[in-house]
Amino acid sequence: MGAINALKNRKSLIALAFLGLGVAGYEWHQVRTEGLVATASASERKPERKLVLAEGRLAAYPGAEITLSAEVSGRVTKLTVREKDRVKAGDALAEIDVAVSRAALNEAYVRVRESDSDIEYFKREKARSQQLFSQNVVAQAALDKSVHDSDGAERRRTSLLASAARLKAEVDRAAIVAPIDGSVTHRFVDAGEFVNAGTPLVTVADLSKLRVEVEVGEFDAGRVRLGATARIRAEGYEGKSWRATVEEIPDQVVPRQLRPLDPSRPVDTRVLMVKLRPSEPLPLRLGQRVEVEIER
Repeated sequence: MGAINALKNRKSLIALAFLGLGVAGYEWHQVRTEGLVATASASERKPERKLVLAEGRLAAYPGAEITLSAEVSGRVTKLTVREKDRVKAGDALAEIDVAVSRAALNEAYVRVRESDSDIEYFKREKARSQQLFSQNVVAQAALDKSVHDSDGAERRRTSLLASAARLKAEVDRAAIVAPIDGSVTHRFVDAGEFVNAGTPLVTVADLSKLRVEVEVGEFDAGRVRLGATARIRAEGYEGKSWRATVEEIPDQVVPRQLRPLDPSRPVDTRVLMVKLRPSEPLPLRLGQRVEVEIER
């Protein structure tokens, strides 16, 4: 009887052992299945977008920002605009004192009028000499002299007109006018100052035609493409960004112009000056530095 009970107990233990193995196998299968599902889900996720990080500044399109300089030396007698003033093409902005040149121009005009009188006189003398010569009253030498005097008067008038034109051009250059519609973004001098030819006076910019010039490191040059979207951020506008599009990629790299804000970035590398077209208005200032993320 004891042997029979022992046998029954052994069978029970074996059954429990197989049951435990079954439960453990099921749990391992569940864990493995869940792990595979999790792995598959992770593999099915879209990879994160890789970005090209760069820094740049807000700039005007070519021809939309013009610095006007003095074309003649003299004292600034008028400077009618201040920074942020709106101007139209052709508006007078400043004037240089050219009183000496203006006086010389008036004198040149007087001489031109005098030469007109001389020309009329010598024309009459020439006609008279030709008539008298045809009647054998005067010699050939007298006729030649009247012709020479008439031609000389014409040449003197031409020379005087050239001098007057040169002086008028100098006087006209004394007036500084706006070449485009825009805003005065910088005034370099004040009225009363003496300036030399070539001295900057004012800068006019069309602030409706702005873009972002970005310094992309030369090692990222191959990762930037035309039409790529970008995000613009600027200090002082935390939490805000603006959309832009890559519209121009030059064919050469140039020395870096902006010192990186991140001190870990090298300063002696060469860069690609990529241009971005903003997709929305930017509340930034001309020349303001920005940080840019360009999608690859």
